[in-house]
Amino acid sequence: MKYKYISASETGLKRARNEDSVGVFDVPTGLLVIVCDGVGGNNAGEVASGLSVETIHSNFIGSELNDHLEKIKGAIINANHLINEKSKNNIDFLGMATTVELLFLNKDSAYWGHVGDSRIYIWKNGKLKQITKDHSLVQKLIDEGHLTLKEAEKHPNRNIVMRALGDKAVVDIDLSKQKLNAKDELKFFVCTDGVTEVITNDEIEELLMLKDLGQISETLKSKIEERGAPDNYSFVIIEKIGRWSEQ
Repeated sequence: MKYKYISASETGLKRARNEDSVGVFDVPTGLLVIVCDGVGGNNAGEVASGLSVETIHSNFIGSELNDHLEKIKGAIINANHLINEKSKNNIDFLGMATTVELLFLNKDSAYWGHVGDSRIYIWKNGKLKQITKDHSLVQKLIDEGHLTLKEAEKHPNRNIVMRALGDKAVVDIDLSKQKLNAKDELKFFVCTDGVTEVITNDEIEELLMLKDLGQISETLKSKIEERGAPDNYSFVIIEKIGRWSEQ
C-alpha cells in the first residue's frame, strides 16, 4: 500500500516554546512516523523530543534486523539511553524526558511502539479506534476503577505521565502490529496530548471522514485554538492511497 500524509506542530496559545517534535520519513520499505512530546515541567523537553526523533530515525533505518517490532524496540531503547546520558552530563538537560509514538507502515501491515500519553489511532471504514493506551496517572485510576471516563476528562492531574523516555535507565515500551487489508478505507492519526486535551475521539472520527487532508488539518487546528490551545499540539494524518510497490 501507498500513503499520503500531512503533519502539524504548533506552540499553542499559552506556552512560550514548542516542546513537541515530529518526523515523517519515506523509507525504502514504507513510511516511518515519529511524534514526541517533551514532558512539561522538566528541563529541555524540546531537546529530549528532538533528540528522540533524530535518534529513532537513524537507528531504525540503520538497523539490519528483519523484525520491524525489534527494530522499533531497539531504536526507542537507544533514544532512551542517549537522553539519559545527555541528562547526566549536562546540568541544563537534567531531568529532561519525552513521550514517543513510532508508527511504521509498510506494504501490508502497521507496526508501532508507544511510551507516554501521546496517541495513535486507526480510522477504518469510517470508525475510529485508539490503538495505544495512555501511560498516565488518570488512565491508571480509570483502570483501577477510581475514575470514570467522564470524570477523567476534567481531572486536575490528567497531564501527569507515568512513563517517558529519560525517566529511567530501562524503558518499558508497548509494542504491537496489525495486518492491513488493501480493500479497507484507512487513515492513521498520531498526536500529542495537546490535541486530545481539547478534542474528543468522536470529533477526531468525524473530522477524518473528510476527504481532503489539508481541510482536516486546518479544521483541527482551528478547533484547538478556538478552545484555547493550552498546550503545544502536534499531529500527523496518514491516508492509504493505493498499493505499495516493492523497490
